[in-house]
Amino acid sequence: MEKLQPYAIDDSSSWEGLLVGDVKAGFPSPADDIREKLDLIQLLVKHKASTFFFRVSGVSMVDAAMDEGDILIVDRSLDPYNGCKAICFIDGEYTVKHVEILEQQVRLLPANEHNHQYQPIVVEPEQDFLIWGIVTYVIKKM
Repeated sequence: MEKLQPYAIDDSSSWEGLLVGDVKAGFPSPADDIREKLDLIQLLVKHKASTFFFRVSGVSMVDAAMDEGDILIVDRSLDPYNGCKAICFIDGEYTVKHVEILEQQVRLLPANEHNHQYQPIVVEPEQDFLIWGIVTYVIKKM
């Protein structure tokens, strides 16, 4: 399991930058002179009091676009749902996985088809387990 550590955000948290404008992902176009302030916390965080950042350590979720060093934005106020990507706390450790919620069972699914050492984790009733928060955004390191 990956070792993850949460970082809290509070009401004073802000990161403002300059939004230069839109950029085409198709054919090139002339740059517009649109400039406005962009607060990334305001854009990416819906519930400040229940949102935390995690840095990804490990490669079990690379096929879910979560690579080593990426930053996950995690909201604890959201309800888990089948298929969500979530931070889970299991037996004293955090891990990020796809959550499969079945009628009688919860499974934590990795996303790395090229490395078969990562197997699904079947959560047993006697385990200390919590779906800690839902991943809402991944900030990629390029």
